[in-house]
Amino acid sequence: MAEVLGIDVGGSGVKAAVVQTDTGELVSERIRIATPQPATPDGIAGVVKELVGRLEYTGPVGCSFPTVVVDGQALTAGNIDPSWRGTQVDELFAEATGQRFVVHNDADVAGLAEMSLGAGRGLGGTVIMITIGTGLGSGVFFDGQLIPNIELGRMPGKDGDPIEFYAGDRARKIHDLDWNEWGERFNYFLQRVSRVMTPAHFILGGGASKKLHKFSDKLDVDASISVAHFRNNAGIVGAAIAAQDILT
Repeated sequence: MAEVLGIDVGGSGVKAAVVQTDTGELVSERIRIATPQPATPDGIAGVVKELVGRLEYTGPVGCSFPTVVVDGQALTAGNIDPSWRGTQVDELFAEATGQRFVVHNDADVAGLAEMSLGAGRGLGGTVIMITIGTGLGSGVFFDGQLIPNIELGRMPGKDGDPIEFYAGDRARKIHDLDWNEWGERFNYFLQRVSRVMTPAHFILGGGASKKLHKFSDKLDVDASISVAHFRNNAGIVGAAIAAQDILT
């Protein structure tokens, strides 16, 4: 049984907890620190260092990060500062904390948590994890195998901007939409995804997933829809699971 620190870097907050990776249980307090603005590499590295120190943790660390990540390097900027493009995130955080880091795309690791221990267990075919936060993250799995860095929230929307600008939770807040109004926008996003990917199942995570009952009647897709078992902790749990491999 392994206990590994998972850190979830988001557009509005950076969250961390130590996770029992066999069960997904958080075995420490869950700490959240607001994402510094601007969300630069130095700023976020400082927050990560503070989280590791406050939890008095030593060992491998898994990190959920809101960009395309290949071999620990951020290739896009997403909803954080443009200076992240090309940054070797795992090395930056390792230097800041003295610990080893494994870094992956945020929705990918959230999906890993759900497919391993949560709502996706036993599901076959195409399963898409959607994280509803500042933007719209997506983790795509086929017969349990992750297809990494599929950023469906970056598809063009009605006005040509990324569709997450129209249907993400930040758009709901900025435009002061009620849940029915926003639900229609989110349904438009799910229908676009369904047309392109033909998933059998959607799993919804992120903060807004807790309010599914307020907009579920606006959702009209053929795929089944379920709420993430780990809710807004899926990124923390999945990051820890992804990092446990370097223990062996």
